[in-house]
Amino acid sequence: MDFSKGRRVGKHRTDAEQQIADLLRTAKKSLRLSVAFLSRLDGTTQHLEVVESSVPFLFQEGVTQVQETTLCQAILDKKLPAVIPNLKDFPEAMKLPAARMPRIRSYVSVPVTLSDGTLYGTFCAAGLTSDKDLTKRDKALMDVLASAASVIIEPQVKEEGRRTGIEGRLLPLVAGGGPVVALQPIVDLATGVRVGAEALSRFPAAWEQAPDVVFADAHSVGLGDQLELLALRRAADLLADADGYVAMNVSPGTLLTPECAELLSELPLDRVLLELSEHDPVDDYDALAAALAPFRAAGLRLAIDDVGAGFSSLRHIVVTSPDVLKIDRSIVSGLDTDPVRTVLIRSLVDFARGLRARVVAEGVETAAEADALRALGVDYGQGWHFGRPAVPAPTVPAPTVAPAASHGRPAVVGVPIPRSSLLDRVSVPRFP
Repeated sequence: MDFSKGRRVGKHRTDAEQQIADLLRTAKKSLRLSVAFLSRLDGTTQHLEVVESSVPFLFQEGVTQVQETTLCQAILDKKLPAVIPNLKDFPEAMKLPAARMPRIRSYVSVPVTLSDGTLYGTFCAAGLTSDKDLTKRDKALMDVLASAASVIIEPQVKEEGRRTGIEGRLLPLVAGGGPVVALQPIVDLATGVRVGAEALSRFPAAWEQAPDVVFADAHSVGLGDQLELLALRRAADLLADADGYVAMNVSPGTLLTPECAELLSELPLDRVLLELSEHDPVDDYDALAAALAPFRAAGLRLAIDDVGAGFSSLRHIVVTSPDVLKIDRSIVSGLDTDPVRTVLIRSLVDFARGLRARVVAEGVETAAEADALRALGVDYGQGWHFGRPAVPAPTVPAPTVAPAASHGRPAVVGVPIPRSSLLDRVSVPRFP
């Protein structure tokens, strides 16, 4: 972590920086020295991150120096003691740059170590004159202050490490065009006919992360919208290879971006089912309705994913007025032997009928589950029982994104006719 990163002289300190500065003032006052500072050591360079100084023109935050030529490194290497009342008593110290400029003559330095034993840097105090009163007791105080500093620093160090790790994984993926996208079939439970497929993002197995975790991580470092849009583009590229419609996942936040609107305007909307997860909060339903309205009028269908597993209220579903409800796999699994799940799914089917929406059950893995769902009136099924996600084989080169749907083209079988807007409640044939 770099406290001084992006910070100019005179800029207000962060709360963490201010807490460190308070510790440094305590050290400076207690030891009666000219300056106290926290430094970060990265293996090659020492960075002065927070500085409390009586002579600020000599000691400034953001200053760097070669680590191997510093007093702190010499002390860490046991070439010098942690407490130096007079640098002139140590020829090794007088060879170092600090002895010449800013002409340091007394010095105390202790390591700042994180809870896992990692060396972060040093907590130091220095004077421009010798000080025979400096003793090991002063080192004990500095050790206590350094320990307190490490507690303040560690959460931000971990956060920066987390961000760096996420960016290190995602930036090459984004530069390469986004995730691999596979299609998983969706079938009509009454006939067994495939009516569409869901586009599912797949990330390197070595990451050992589920797609929803990867997307959440991406949003946490400002790459979420970009990654989602790349996944949507990859899904759109598969329209030529898919039978029926393609269900594509997007978060409400990404849906509201101009880039998403531009992408949707290029798609054959009568073949697209856009899925919003029930897990995703909607901060502004009016904005969401306004963003979706022109596309739904042109043929786009809307689904709410993960129904029954999310935190949102029924208002999330009612207000968005979806064309499809997708029941979460956690409710579907074991349905055929669980009366509670049976009652819940029957209720969701009745609820969907009230909304004039179709129902898709996710995570169907057995014939028994499929039979039970069919008996409950669930329209469609998706899961390993019908087919695992697979990346379609390349086809003859063709335009990857078709023009926006023409009004003369019939809707895809198996998907309800879309509302002309989110607020359209007139009687429209819902089940072609």
